[in-house]
Amino acid sequence: MSSNATLHVLHQAPGRDLSAAEDAAAAFLEALGIDLDTESLRDTPRRMAHGYAELFTPRAFDLTTFPNDENYDELVLVRNVPLRSVCEHHLLPFVGTVHIGYLPGERIIGLSKLARVAEHFACRPQVQERLTKQIADWLDEQLHPRGVGVVINAEHSCMTLRGVCSTGSATVTSTLLGVLREDPRSRQEFFALAGINT
Repeated sequence: MSSNATLHVLHQAPGRDLSAAEDAAAAFLEALGIDLDTESLRDTPRRMAHGYAELFTPRAFDLTTFPNDENYDELVLVRNVPLRSVCEHHLLPFVGTVHIGYLPGERIIGLSKLARVAEHFACRPQVQERLTKQIADWLDEQLHPRGVGVVINAEHSCMTLRGVCSTGSATVTSTLLGVLREDPRSRQEFFALAGINT
């Protein structure tokens, strides 16, 4: 990684048209037989458009990193970070937690930025498998650590509120890179500190 301490992450997707989204939301609800001509529902299309725009817009941040002056070589883990995204198949939310760990190389990262990276990739229509890998791959590319581990545990409302209606079910995905994938003891330590039974 370059000697620069920050990397600005751009977040605003081009082409967002909230007025068109509001019209589309109204047409969608009316096509499902919902009468919008009531005081409670009249403003629902606007609220829907703004709500989904918020779900799909991550906050900008700088990826702050620092030299690993002490040559710290043990696992750094942030666990139980709240996570929410939207299933790209049904546009229904999935909510849970993410555990993110890495074995530092030449640089270490500001801890809050691990949560920011997760939010950045979660703010778009997603599948949990891809989201898990995107977080891990991006940290690997930016930090060049000796290893990266990401575990997501989430409840998908497309499973719990519709279809099979499997209330209380959770989906767990993991991506391990570098030493955390190759070395059984390091992998075991990561899962143990993350509170995952293996």
